[in-house]
Amino acid sequence: MIKILVNDGIHPDGKLLMEEAKYNVDINKIPQDQLNEKLPSYDAIIVRSATKVRKELIDQCPDLKVIARGGVGMDNIDVEYARSKGIKVINTPKASSQSVAELVVGHLFSLSRFLHRSNREMPGKGATEFKALKKQYSKGVQLRGKTLGIVGFGRIGQEVARLALGLGMRVLATDLYDNSVNIDLHTPDVDNIAFSIRIETVPMSKVLAESDYITIHVPSSDKPVIGAEEINKLKDGVFLVNTSRGGTIDEDVLLEALDSGKVAGAALDVYVNEPYPREELLNHPKISVTPHIGASTMEAQRNIGLELADAFIDVFGENN
Repeated sequence: MIKILVNDGIHPDGKLLMEEAKYNVDINKIPQDQLNEKLPSYDAIIVRSATKVRKELIDQCPDLKVIARGGVGMDNIDVEYARSKGIKVINTPKASSQSVAELVVGHLFSLSRFLHRSNREMPGKGATEFKALKKQYSKGVQLRGKTLGIVGFGRIGQEVARLALGLGMRVLATDLYDNSVNIDLHTPDVDNIAFSIRIETVPMSKVLAESDYITIHVPSSDKPVIGAEEINKLKDGVFLVNTSRGGTIDEDVLLEALDSGKVAGAALDVYVNEPYPREELLNHPKISVTPHIGASTMEAQRNIGLELADAFIDVFGENN
């Protein structure tokens, strides 16, 4: 019987599907420092972002057949080394795209209408300084007609584009690879209201120069996607959103740009030093913050579990 360690949790529907395929699914978390002793008895491991599967651990698990990541990014797995050892490495790129995209748009609204700041101040000051707060937060802007730059035009970037187009925004997308994508828009349950918009990717320089808002959807890299050089190329008063990886926007440079007014506001769901993000970021009045919840919706978690189960059945088959 195939024995699978689910070390960072899985939706019950995904677990049930694997158990119906006659897999032994262990959901009891093993601490990172004990994995080298206990993981060798498993055929596969499923992780999220907490558990690290590095070269040293892989070398101690000669019978490991699959490393699965419930989510998109695989920064916590030595992917190429695992594959060089004949281990299949899989993730779930489709399951959470919609959830991440909706969080991005939520942050766009929050930044544009000062919702993050108003929600902090109204409980303490709303009863005594209502008029002052109203005046302070009455200079918001509408999203319709603004330009959204999307850096990284994979599944999540395309979902963000779909939502932005529905809001009446202009979309500029850039990617490592030239890309041309049809974005389909439709109204659920109304078959006769549907259309498609073709988006061609453009150079990064155009996105930096023309965007009113920029959202980033790329894997981790050795250097920030938005650093000092890129900040200098942005429009004054731009808004930045990062729901991809901590450090994709240089945090020091971002703080300087916010304080100078070059960047009007930022939204962060990910941080360099998770789970201990910098207090300067968390407390900055121009930053809308969330605790790495891009894929954390009920629907996304279920989809991740089911996608993982389907992937394992593809690898091992059923009734093992």
